[in-house]
Amino acid sequence: MSDINNQRLSGFPRGVVMTLGLIGLLLAINQTFALKLFGFYPLGNAFLYYLIGIFLAVALLCFPARTADARRLPWYDWLLAIAALGCAIYLGVNGLRMTQEGWEYFAPREATLVAALTLLLVLEGVRRCGGWAIFAVALVFGLYPLYAGQMPGFLWSNPFALDETIRAHVMGAESIIGVPMQVVANLIIGFVVFGIALTVTGGGEFFMNFATALMGRSRGGPAKVAVISSAFMGSLSGSAVSNILTTGTITIPAMKRSGYSAEYAAAVEACSSTGGTLMPPVMGAVAFIMASFLGVSYATVMVAALLPAILFYLALLLQVDNHAARQGLKGMRPEEIPRVFDTLKSGWPYLLSLAVLIHMLLVMRLESHAPYYATLVLLAISLFRRRQRLSVGKGLGFMYRLAHNIGNLVAILAGIGLVVGGLSYTGVAGSFSRELLLYADGSIPLMLVAGAVTSFVLGMGMTVSACYIFLSILLAPALVGAGLDPLGSHLFILYWGMLSYITPPVALAAITAAGVAGAGNTRTSLHAVRLGGVLFVLPFLFVLNPALILQGPLDRVLLSSLTAITAIWLVASAMEGYLYRVGSIGRLTRVILLLPAGLLIYPEWRSDMVGLALLALCYLAHRGAWRRPAAARPRDRLAGQVEGR
Repeated sequence: MSDINNQRLSGFPRGVVMTLGLIGLLLAINQTFALKLFGFYPLGNAFLYYLIGIFLAVALLCFPARTADARRLPWYDWLLAIAALGCAIYLGVNGLRMTQEGWEYFAPREATLVAALTLLLVLEGVRRCGGWAIFAVALVFGLYPLYAGQMPGFLWSNPFALDETIRAHVMGAESIIGVPMQVVANLIIGFVVFGIALTVTGGGEFFMNFATALMGRSRGGPAKVAVISSAFMGSLSGSAVSNILTTGTITIPAMKRSGYSAEYAAAVEACSSTGGTLMPPVMGAVAFIMASFLGVSYATVMVAALLPAILFYLALLLQVDNHAARQGLKGMRPEEIPRVFDTLKSGWPYLLSLAVLIHMLLVMRLESHAPYYATLVLLAISLFRRRQRLSVGKGLGFMYRLAHNIGNLVAILAGIGLVVGGLSYTGVAGSFSRELLLYADGSIPLMLVAGAVTSFVLGMGMTVSACYIFLSILLAPALVGAGLDPLGSHLFILYWGMLSYITPPVALAAITAAGVAGAGNTRTSLHAVRLGGVLFVLPFLFVLNPALILQGPLDRVLLSSLTAITAIWLVASAMEGYLYRVGSIGRLTRVILLLPAGLLIYPEWRSDMVGLALLALCYLAHRGAWRRPAAARPRDRLAGQVEGR
C-alpha cells in the first residue's frame, strides 16, 4: 500500500516523520543501554507505549487510508497521528499506576476510554500496513473473548465483557505490548538501523560486486551473481520485496542480456530474495520473535537456521548452473567482472562491521547491543572514505527509511498482538493443540502435512511474521507435544509460511520480480515454484532430522549434511533436466533421479545406501556418455528419447 518514496510526504510532513523516527530511535537506544538521558528512563510498559505511539503515528502518516490519499495527506491522518501520540503519553505516564492498581482488571473510566481509542488506532494501523487479511485476523481473534462463550467444544471459554476485553488488550502484558512488540523494541530496531546504514553507505553495491567477482566468470554467471548477492542483502534486510527492488533492478537485466528468459530471470531473483528471510546473520524480524517464544538466545536460532539456508542457496546455484549448461549459456565478459582483491579493498568496512555483529551475537551474546556497535563501526569508518561517507542527503534518507520501516513493523505487530492476546486470555491456544494431537492420533506425518498446508494457506494473506506468530501459538505446541524438536518445529512453520512469496496465487515476490523484468506473472510464479522446489522438502528434512539444524553429534551432522547435499543435487538435476558428466537427460531419467533423492532425504543409513546404489546405476546406464564430445552424447540413453534444447 505504500512505497519507500511516499509521494504524499514532502516538506513539513516528511520532516515530522523523520523527527518522530529520530525520537523513537533515541528512546530505544536510551532504554537498551540504560543511558537515562536527562534523567528519563521509563518503566518497561511505559517505554512500549511511547514507542507504539511514536511509530503508530508514523505509520498513519506514511501509509494512506485509501488509494485516493496516496498523493496527499488529508487532515484526518494528522488527527489520528496526534491521537496515537496522546493515548501513548497518557498510558506511559500512568504505567506505574497501571501495574500497581491492576488496571488490566479495574481501571478509571477515562483510562478505559483511552484504551478503547488506542485499540481502534492499532486496528487502523494494521489495516493500512498489513492489508485487509491481517486486519480481519486481528479483529476476529482480538474480539474472541467477547463470543468465546458461544463457541462449541474445545473452542469454548468463559466470555469477557467489552470493557474487560479492551483493558486486557491494551493494559495487559500479553497483547499489544506482548512478545512481538517487546522484540521490536528491544532487538529489531537495532537491526533495522544496521541494515539501513549498510544500504545507504553503499553495501548493496559492494555485495553485488563481490558476488560478481566470485561467480561472474562461470557459466550462467549473472544468475549466480543474483543468487549470491540476494543471499547477502536478504540476510541483512530480511525483506524479500525490498531486496528485489534493490538488487533485482541490476541482476534481472544482466540475466536477460546473458540469455535467460525474462520469466526465468525474475524467478531466480524472487527465490533468491525470499531465501534471505532464512539466511543468517540477521534473517528477518520473525527470527527474533522465534527466539523469544522458544526462550532461547537469537544466536541459537541463527546457528540452527544456517545449514538449511545454505542448502537452499546451494540448490538454487545448482539449478541455475544446470540450466546454463543445458542452454549453452556463458559467463559475463571479463571487462564486466571486478577483481576480488580490488572489491575487498574497497568494501572491507562492510565485512568488518559484519564481523563485529557476528562476534557480538555468537561470542559475547549481546544481542540487543550488537547491531548498534556494528552500525557505529561502519559509520565511523565511512567518515574517512569519500564514497561511503554519510552526507546530509543520505542522513535524511536514512532517518526517513528508518521511521518508515519501523512504523510498518510496529503497526503490524501491534495488531498481531491482539491475536496473541485473544488466544492467550481465553486459553483456546492450549485447547487447540491438545485437540490436534488427539485427532492426529500420534501420526507425525499427518500432523506435519496438516501443519504445512495450514502454514501455506495462512501465509497467502499474511506477512511471514504474522503467520508465524499465529501458528507458533496454535500449531507449534502440538508438534512439540508429538515429540518433534522445538526449534525444528518452529522453523518448519516459518519455512512453510514464507512459501507463499513464490507460490501462486499470491506469489508476492515473484510478481514483484516479474514487474521489474517485464515478464508474465503466472509464468514467473511457475518458474519460481520449480526453482524453489527444495523449499517444499527442506522443512520436512530438518524437522525429522535435527542434525540438519546442527543439533546432535558432529559425525551425525556431517553425515546428514552430506546426504542432504547429494539429495539436493539430484533434485536440482531432475528439475532442470541436466546431470553432471552425462549432459541433458529426458523425462524418465528425471523422474528416476527423484527416487534416490527421496531415499537420501530419509534419515536412515540403509535408505542412504540404497539411494547411492540407485544413483550409481543411473550413471552406469550412461557409462559412455561423458567420454565422447558433447555434441555426440546421447540425450537420454536410459529413456531412449531426445529432448531438444
